[in-house]
Amino acid sequence: MTSSMGFVLAAVVLGLGTFAFRFAGPLLRSRVELAPRVETLMAVAAVVLLTALVATTALLEGGEFAGFARPAGVVVGGVLAWRRAPFIAVVVAAAATAAGLRLLGIP
Repeated sequence: MTSSMGFVLAAVVLGLGTFAFRFAGPLLRSRVELAPRVETLMAVAAVVLLTALVATTALLEGGEFAGFARPAGVVVGGVLAWRRAPFIAVVVAAAATAAGLRLLGIP
């Protein structure tokens, strides 16, 4: 088997697996009952994981501190998103904040 054929096969298998997981959720939701405490813990865990992802992406680059411009842009974007600003405004303001700070010499 050539390497390109192996790549295609792996992509198909991963696609089918993803579809199966997405299809199983609604299908099993009515059959599996979780305790209210477990559902609460799962919701909190999702928020914690997302927060950790945002924090590491915003603060680190290559395992080192990314500087102050990127976290400032993330904070501006986060505040605008929290205030329900349009998505394009959130992205442009966050990018402009980071770019403006870098233009001023703040890493």
